[in-house]
Amino acid sequence: MNDLSTILSEPVARLGATTITLGHALALGALVFLGLFLALVVALWRSAKARTIAAAEAADHARDAEARMAGILQSQAEMQGRMGAIADVFGARQAELNQSIGQRLDAMTGRLGQTMTEQTKSTHESLAKLQERLAVIDTAQGNIQSLAGQVVQLQAILSNKQTRGAFGQSRMEAIVADGLPMGAYEFQATLSNGSRPDCLVRMPNGAPQLAIDAKFPLEAWNAIRAADGAEQQKIAAQAFRRDIEIHVRDISEKYLIQGETQDTAFMFVPSESVFAEIHENFDAVVQKAHRARVIIVSPSLLMLSIQVIQAILKDARMREQAHLIQGEVIRLMEDVARVDERVRRLQTHFGQSAKDIDEILVSTSKVTKRGQKIEALEFGESEAEVRGGGPAKAEAGVRVADSKTGQLRLRVVEGDD
Repeated sequence: MNDLSTILSEPVARLGATTITLGHALALGALVFLGLFLALVVALWRSAKARTIAAAEAADHARDAEARMAGILQSQAEMQGRMGAIADVFGARQAELNQSIGQRLDAMTGRLGQTMTEQTKSTHESLAKLQERLAVIDTAQGNIQSLAGQVVQLQAILSNKQTRGAFGQSRMEAIVADGLPMGAYEFQATLSNGSRPDCLVRMPNGAPQLAIDAKFPLEAWNAIRAADGAEQQKIAAQAFRRDIEIHVRDISEKYLIQGETQDTAFMFVPSESVFAEIHENFDAVVQKAHRARVIIVSPSLLMLSIQVIQAILKDARMREQAHLIQGEVIRLMEDVARVDERVRRLQTHFGQSAKDIDEILVSTSKVTKRGQKIEALEFGESEAEVRGGGPAKAEAGVRVADSKTGQLRLRVVEGDD
């Protein structure tokens, strides 16, 4: 025992001033072991309790799972029933849908066939119309080719100065002949100085004649159209201006004769485009022509001038016939006076007739009144004649007048005088 006590009291460690012996260490170890044992027991107890609770919860979960499984199985059975019903409904609907689709396909096939037939018919009609239009186009192409040939001929005419003058002359003659009566104009007439203008228009009342020239210089104009560069166009424009000025001077010197022709003359340009180009780009030439008393006219302006001259001629003819019109008006007034006199006589006759009618109305009024008095008389036989078979005795103071027929009986009652 002493050895054991010695061993237990033998120091093992030192903490500061405290000496830890083996006994202390063993006691501390025993306490630690006891604490660990108690902790192990508590842990085992808690673990057993937790397992019990877990087993109970597992059982509860198992029961819940079984209940849910039963519900799921029941729902599955119901779902299978519903799926069967839905399958039946879908089958019926699918059959109806197939039938409807078949009917629609048949109808669509019929419509497509009809549409294809109509489209084929329309296509044939369109092709027939297209062929007709192609025939018309072929005809128009032939006309265009013919027109192109005529344009080439016209170009050939315009390229020759003599034929070009004839072309302008023909256009001018057509305009003048359409607007003025025969005898109011003369083509290629000779003036007193030997000049021959293309046309002379005779003015009324002995006024001087109007000279028209149709020989317009187109060579320089064609050169302007054919020029490529600016320099060539400038040269051609100068030549064109010079030719027009020379032509205007010739017209002014040859055709303006005092007392024989008008103070102004017309220079006819057979193209509206050339006329517009002259007034747009050659204003100086136009001003010189005006100062030289030469008026540049296009076909439309010449036509307008001819219409004005036609109106002047009509006015002059009306003035010449004024005395005839005055005589006719005088005779018309005489006829009106005779009609007035006859109407007045007729009015007098109507007045006399009205007076006679008034007198007739007075007479008829008297006859009507007398007829009313006659209506107041007695008709038929008297009672005495009926009873006695003869005429009754007249009462005192009464005169009776019988008619030959015995139907009219007048009673005249005399007075007391």
